Amino acid sequence: MKLIDLHTHSTASDGTLPPAQVAEAAAQAGLAAVALTDHDTTEGLAEFRAAATPGGPELVPGVELSVDRPGGGSMHLVGLWVDPAEPCLAQGLERVQTARVERNPKIVARLQELGVDITLDEVVAAAGGGQVGRPHFAQVLVDKGVVAGPGEAFGRFLKRGAPAYMEKERLTPGQAMELIRGAGGVSVLAHPGLLELHPAVLEQLVKDLKDQGLMGLEAYYSEHNPSQERRLLDMAARLDLVVSGGSDFHGHNKPGIRLGAGQGTLRVPATILTGLKQARDALG
Repeated sequence: MKLIDLHTHSTASDGTLPPAQVAEAAAQAGLAAVALTDHDTTEGLAEFRAAATPGGPELVPGVELSVDRPGGGSMHLVGLWVDPAEPCLAQGLERVQTARVERNPKIVARLQELGVDITLDEVVAAAGGGQVGRPHFAQVLVDKGVVAGPGEAFGRFLKRGAPAYMEKERLTPGQAMELIRGAGGVSVLAHPGLLELHPAVLEQLVKDLKDQGLMGLEAYYSEHNPSQERRLLDMAARLDLVVSGGSDFHGHNKPGIRLGAGQGTLRVPATILTGLKQARDALG
């Protein structure tokens, strides 16, 4: 069975492989297709697509957008086959990037208040020229010996509810899906299982999102267990949504997640590309 991975990250956001190396790693893994879906940015897509090779995997330009979650907090939408040159998408991403930039010094200040020796320059350096995200704060904390690993950094300081967590302005789901659709992309709810909702509540959320333009569910995901995967596949069929899937590969920033294989058992069949492409082509 041919396999694909439609959820990956590079150094353009919080991954550790440059975009071209994500494409190369997908080829080495024998994947039929791979999507680059960096957080709130399309900056890596030109390099990613330039790495295409004859006989290699299909390279799908994508993005992962952070959006407001009903009831508070955030959730993520993946856009597949987006055109990074589309002006409205570029403007929307610029707004989101500004919110990220404004949040970063607030996290630094809070960590300093908590007694952590850290500067914004150190975090920017950890990002290596890409956008700064919480994994880069975690990397600095690990490098300084404040914590043993990224998981501890998030648990003690950076996850939602932890003392150094800072909210940032986000798009609404409707705004994000409008940007994705306007850029020719297919909008997919990322890792629904991580929302930790009762199945009936999740299904109502998905119905509400579909009314706003949602086209697909990421049923195949590294942290979905078999029963979650089955429920999401059934839900997609009931609600007439296409199915997507991916590992959420971040390189060394998520050391337990392998490209195309997740934690070792992930299998995203290439056959789902048919439905996704039909949804894309139906946009006109």
